[in-house]
Amino acid sequence: MIDTISSTVHEKIKSDKNNYKYDCKLSTNNEDDLQSEEFEETPLYAAVLTYISYAILCLFGWLRDFLRQSNIETKRGAIDPNASLGFVPLYQSYESFYTRNMYTRVRDIFNRPIASVPGPQFELTERLSDDYNWTYRFTGKTIRAINLGSYNYLGFAEKTGPCATESISAIKSFGIATCSTSSETGTQRYQIELEQLLTEFLGVESCIAFGMGFATNALNIPVMASKGDLILSDELNHVSLILGIRLSGASSQTFAHNDMNDLEKKLRAAIVQGHPRTNRPWKKIIIVVEGVYSMEGSICRLPQLIELKKKYKAYLYMDEAHSIGAMGKHGRGIVDYFNVDTKDVDILMGTFTKSFGSAGGYIAGKKSLIDHIRINSHANNYATSMSAPIVQQIISSLHLLNGPEGKKRIYQLADNTRYFRQKLVDMGFIIYGNKNSPVVPMLLYMPARVTRFNREMLRRGIAVVTVGFPATKLLEARVRFCLSAAHTRQMLDAALKAIDEVGTDISIRYSTRHEHRRLRDISSEK
Repeated sequence: MIDTISSTVHEKIKSDKNNYKYDCKLSTNNEDDLQSEEFEETPLYAAVLTYISYAILCLFGWLRDFLRQSNIETKRGAIDPNASLGFVPLYQSYESFYTRNMYTRVRDIFNRPIASVPGPQFELTERLSDDYNWTYRFTGKTIRAINLGSYNYLGFAEKTGPCATESISAIKSFGIATCSTSSETGTQRYQIELEQLLTEFLGVESCIAFGMGFATNALNIPVMASKGDLILSDELNHVSLILGIRLSGASSQTFAHNDMNDLEKKLRAAIVQGHPRTNRPWKKIIIVVEGVYSMEGSICRLPQLIELKKKYKAYLYMDEAHSIGAMGKHGRGIVDYFNVDTKDVDILMGTFTKSFGSAGGYIAGKKSLIDHIRINSHANNYATSMSAPIVQQIISSLHLLNGPEGKKRIYQLADNTRYFRQKLVDMGFIIYGNKNSPVVPMLLYMPARVTRFNREMLRRGIAVVTVGFPATKLLEARVRFCLSAAHTRQMLDAALKAIDEVGTDISIRYSTRHEHRRLRDISSEK
């Protein structure tokens, strides 16, 4: 990010053929500034109103279920067919209740199909429902909107340009698929080239790539941990990490999000007490964290994590899915952001679906570790190897990232992030996370406002992702903005104007730390 670089560089503002402006003025900041995060507490009145909102929804849901059971209301519900056949129910009763009476009512704001590349602007497929969101019909029209919901951090999700051209050429040269696993005949020269490029880019001994980001965590953690090991996992880790930990058979404990004191207490207790039943020492202890947390917009405290893992002789596994490419002077993730030695992180994991505009994931580290994974990983031995155009998209992105174009995009993303976040804070919205994180969560709280915000933003030509319970805690429903280097200042200003209007209409300026102001008042001050 702009303020993460240790040296001071002054360059003129540049503009490329796409009219992206790059402010390359860099400044020196200390470690405290790099870790500056804000998590404002939920206002009491917002919490009370949110609880009341869900209580009302539940009351009406129970009433409607009673009417259905009495055959007064004939509208169909989400019924698990397994229950009537004598099988174990697929869903818990409350999950079906929630789907029938809450989720379905607002299903139109989720899972919207798109009809174009998910770039800074894209086309949404227009759909209508004649039965209150149980089914949809497509009108054949599309909706043009600014995209604030895709993880297109560096803007490589493009249908034109060198990445797209070279990916198409790869299809002509190598075809679509090898129809074989990497451990048999599926390892082609383009995959070897990708792994070599990644090794050099990350500054590690070796690297291995996989065709699916989720499986990179879920199927490789069991290769590195097993019964007799202890995994200490951040409480907000992604579900792919959680699944991998469960599949490994290792014991696991969670520590409070980014709380180094809590982590150290658990490390100390694990070493002193050992296994809770046998009191024998753990074979190994692995700390599992993410670089950037995609729901909170926060950044892991890597310098302190390295200090703790060295102090207590533990291993460190860091998921850089949302930070590789998006963070650091060279786009090399959180290691680059904090300017620490790559060797201090034992296992580096990342995905290609965000910053690289492709698919798949990787694990990097010592050669002995990667060789072990290559031989024993189910993701390597049983999954089809990566497709040539998918790999070529990553290779082309890496080449650009290593050159002047990559530097421009990194600076642009940093500039967009700081600008957009600061404007939202100045307007009085509650914003979570680190000020350098391109993931920008804004709290909405009440379920009705989550729905209204999403629909009103789309009506103004802005597509956003809103998230509520059970994906978040009951009191932490939010909209999650994802910024990109491809967003122009005009796009961001249009989005901020829409947020300002909708925020005023539905009263979502909750902050008690910052003054509530309109965008025009902030702009007039400068």
